[in-house]
Amino acid sequence: MSDQSEIHIRKEGRAGRITLDRPKALNALTYEMALAIERALDEWRDDDAVDLVIIDAVGDKAFCAGGDIQKLYDTGKAGDFTYGRTFWADEYRLNAKIAEYPKPYVALMQGFVMGGGVGISCHGSHRIVCESTQIAMPECGIGLVPDVGGSLLLARAPGRLGEYLGCTGSRMGADDAIYAGFADSYVPHEKWPALIGTLIETGDVAAISPQSEAPPQGTMKARASEVDTHFGGETLGDIINSLRADDSDFAVATLKTMTRNAPLSMACTVEMIHRLQGPTADIRRALGLEYRFTWRAMEQGDFIEGIRAAIVDKDRNPRWKHDLATLPAIAVSQMLLPLGKNALTFEEEVSS
Repeated sequence: MSDQSEIHIRKEGRAGRITLDRPKALNALTYEMALAIERALDEWRDDDAVDLVIIDAVGDKAFCAGGDIQKLYDTGKAGDFTYGRTFWADEYRLNAKIAEYPKPYVALMQGFVMGGGVGISCHGSHRIVCESTQIAMPECGIGLVPDVGGSLLLARAPGRLGEYLGCTGSRMGADDAIYAGFADSYVPHEKWPALIGTLIETGDVAAISPQSEAPPQGTMKARASEVDTHFGGETLGDIINSLRADDSDFAVATLKTMTRNAPLSMACTVEMIHRLQGPTADIRRALGLEYRFTWRAMEQGDFIEGIRAAIVDKDRNPRWKHDLATLPAIAVSQMLLPLGKNALTFEEEVSS
């Protein structure tokens, strides 16, 4: 059972309502919260009284700044990889349900929306951002890859923007998020209460469009040609070489950011995005590919070291398994090999 103080799930008018309420923790998503959201979606799927789902969060700073990774770290450090693998499998099943949900799923995203927060919002049918929104997939900084289906969103971003966002973890304001395909509509925050009221009353997403405005101008469109020039390579090595050969402000700043991130994670991110570019890729294929990496992330990857450096010891000095110059291609292949009997199935484990 989820802690009722951390997430509020109820029906109001024509809407199923989900509100994250851990503002001091930037609404980081716990395992229990993810399971509670899934249960609600299952219940509402065939409930004729629910026309749409609204997910929002308490506080100004964040819709959801990511997954609650302390327990992942503690169990993995102790050599227990089962908890993390089960957590990711269950979380990814939820992400797929949101992407495939038969009713409108309206996400209102203020402040930070990162990692696990992207997974419970950016696959929805109606994704609303405001003046404070900052969306990012910063997983390469902690030895993971953009997951929760984020790899698919990155693969569908215009030009080479996905590779850039995935490798750098750059933050997107409202305009950039809409441009990159992570959001749909800009509605100023002060209009949200009235919009939610109308959605609850009518159960009709047609209420969103009249409240939408043009967002303040972002930066990604202006950078598009530089991004496409440098991030069009086949591998991470190609991208690094291209950036190193350019002394522009963009190239220097981008290279500086990337040298802090885990080389194995960035290389796998590039490979995953390339595999998912094309008409046959869908949410399940993306999540299955991500799971190959996350299943191995503690035992073979840099995840535990990444969390240690960023969150536990906070020394910001991770000792990655590989450096950019010597990362072997085989390491990327090994992280993304099919998992055989351990492959992600999207089935619920029935506990006896």
